[in-house]
Amino acid sequence: MSNSNQYSTTTKKTTYSYSDSNTGPTSKSTVTEVRTFSGPGGTRTETKTYSYGGNGNQEQGITARHSAPDMALRGSRYSKGWGSRRETRPPAGPPMELEGKTYQEVIQQCQREGRLFEDPDFHADDSSLVFSGRPGRSIEWKRPHVHLAFSSYADKKNARLVYELCDDPKLFVEGASRFDVKQGELGDCWLLAAIAGLTLYEELLFKVVPPKQSFEKSRGYCGLFHFSFWRFGEWVDIFIDDRLPTYRNRLVYMHSKETNEFWTALLEKAYAKLVGSYEALKGGSAAEAMEDFTGGVTEIFDIRPKTKPPNLWTIMLKAFERNSMMGCSIEAIPNQTEARLTNGLICGHAYTITAVRTVEVSTPNKTGKIPMIRIRNPWGNEAEWRGAWCDGSKEWKFISDAEKKKIGLVFDNDGEFWMSFQDFSTAFHKLEICNLGPESPLDEKTHKRKWEGTKQNGCWKRNVNAGGCRNYLETFWTNPQYRVTVTDPDEDDEENLGTIIVGLMQIGRRKLRKEGKDLLTIGYVIYELKDSGAEPLDVQFFKYNQSKARSPSFINMREVCGRHKLKPGNYCIIPSTFEPNHEADFLMRIFSEQKNDSKELDEETCITNVRPSLPPADPDADSQMRAAFKSIAGADMEIDAYELQVILDNAFKRDFKFDGFSAETCRSMVALLDNDRSGKLGFEEFKKLWTDIRMWKTVFKQHDKDKSGNFNSYELRAVFHALGFKLSNSTFNALVKRYTHKDGCIYFDDFVHCIARMKTMFDIYKEMQTSPRGKAEFDLDCFIQTTMYS
Repeated sequence: MSNSNQYSTTTKKTTYSYSDSNTGPTSKSTVTEVRTFSGPGGTRTETKTYSYGGNGNQEQGITARHSAPDMALRGSRYSKGWGSRRETRPPAGPPMELEGKTYQEVIQQCQREGRLFEDPDFHADDSSLVFSGRPGRSIEWKRPHVHLAFSSYADKKNARLVYELCDDPKLFVEGASRFDVKQGELGDCWLLAAIAGLTLYEELLFKVVPPKQSFEKSRGYCGLFHFSFWRFGEWVDIFIDDRLPTYRNRLVYMHSKETNEFWTALLEKAYAKLVGSYEALKGGSAAEAMEDFTGGVTEIFDIRPKTKPPNLWTIMLKAFERNSMMGCSIEAIPNQTEARLTNGLICGHAYTITAVRTVEVSTPNKTGKIPMIRIRNPWGNEAEWRGAWCDGSKEWKFISDAEKKKIGLVFDNDGEFWMSFQDFSTAFHKLEICNLGPESPLDEKTHKRKWEGTKQNGCWKRNVNAGGCRNYLETFWTNPQYRVTVTDPDEDDEENLGTIIVGLMQIGRRKLRKEGKDLLTIGYVIYELKDSGAEPLDVQFFKYNQSKARSPSFINMREVCGRHKLKPGNYCIIPSTFEPNHEADFLMRIFSEQKNDSKELDEETCITNVRPSLPPADPDADSQMRAAFKSIAGADMEIDAYELQVILDNAFKRDFKFDGFSAETCRSMVALLDNDRSGKLGFEEFKKLWTDIRMWKTVFKQHDKDKSGNFNSYELRAVFHALGFKLSNSTFNALVKRYTHKDGCIYFDDFVHCIARMKTMFDIYKEMQTSPRGKAEFDLDCFIQTTMYS
């Protein structure tokens, strides 16, 4: 497809240093090439990121940069887009509410009201086409079939037939085929490549495109169609109407070879709704679409000579045997859009791999098998490979008719061709393999195996567990940690190693682009565990232990994925952002040939027997404390929270920078020992509190190395351990959010307040337990009193 757009290019290089005790300091660089296109449809920006370092150079693909959300939500009716013939179309009536309704419920509502469905969330107007301006020409939105039109929603007596695109529309014509996928005027060949791959597996296709949909009124037609996509760990149903963008009565975007077949055009529209608009589909990675169609994990390989995996053929053959979807591409030539090479291949263009086979060859000199790859250009035309094994080449005379029939050999200008594996790995630069896991549908008729897999949902929270990469050792250990068990080696592995594929995906970042937030730079590291312990590793572990594997790079893509071969055993995977304090939700998936087990490393909330040693008691200080208590307590020899505040401020403000205790902290300290809830402490209770505060102060000062009166919140877990507290990740997160200042620090007053309240709650829970390790029972009054008074 030609492209007359004009564009300019700028580049930006960023270098990161990554330190690892296994491999030593490593440099990682990214070069970002930004292209700004100007044309009849407005302007758009595409970026291409190359990373250098780690496991070699890797092109990370082209993605469209835009501020459209994942799904455009517009509450009002559309007001334009019908062109000059709008008066002949049926008005929509009141907008239909979709939230919480099933596909069948929407159909029934349309049938009751005698209306054709019109999507209230993805309007048939320019806002669904572009986000950067207006389309360069007048687009009409048309339904595929003949339908009744009337001038008033309330008065349908004068309805008449309106002829749209054809008189016999079908969702599928003689089933679905990769040859149905034809590119229109949109630069979304990456999406077409993924859809073409989807057609190779009927059960996968019918999961995305439910087949029991029809344009026949007797089968429930009302203008509504639905499609399923995998989004961040779950399948979602997308509803659309069947109004499609046309120009001069022809479909503008993706279409099928048969003019009355519409599954491809409707699928493209549903995916455009998912990402915000049709324009949002310009420039992208087939990996993203393949994952959204299957729920798989996509690996990206740089297959140029210096970086090609030595076992690439085995990887591809196993992937094909497991129904994996595969795509490939050639690096774009700077300042040229989809340049065609002399061998017939096109640069910067996404292709689909449709078969990976060994083929029997018999020549006058020898007989044997050669590895072959079948590839398809989504344009579906004569733009094919012109080298050895191309359509009609002389090499095919060495293949028997039976072998040709076995591999389904056809010569046609359909965009599909064969190549030898050797030519493939020389001609192409990037290979994408979408590995299917447990969430992917499986065609049982093929008896092909899928990867075993587990998944973990998590998040990085500022000041809590967003610790950054291994460069930031003092906070790195606070990142989420996950144990994975490699149970058995691969069946045919001579080294007795087991393969795992780790996919780390950041969730929902596309929606944040309108706020100026882009994809974060993410990655992961894998460490071997000496036992099957369930508690998180501390900073000391990472100081003295080497990593066993890590992600190919830290990169700002939606997902970073790596393949690793490990001996059977227990491992800890630590996902992280490159720098600390970057917040995001993430999904981590772990695929393996044999069954594996994964679990978040977490602590069980409890009090241990650990107690820090106290400095020797100062007799003079103790005497002063006793005298201060007597002078303030009065005749009843008891003090309240305000009197406690005076005593403690005089005693502790001399030790370091400290503004004194708040009244709220003092109330919590009184509550710690005030068993009868009198609001006061006697001298013996005060003595116990004094000892506790001295212990808390000792631990606090160990972490307040600069004597500023605070320490970083990332150290709080180590402080809790020193005081004998273990807290689950969720409880720890709640306490950090409750007691950390805006600057990310814990101050002495807040620290004492936190410890006092926590110790009180532990004591109360223990009192109310029905057995030593059983649950505690509270009625409502007891619960309110204990929580509010503490």
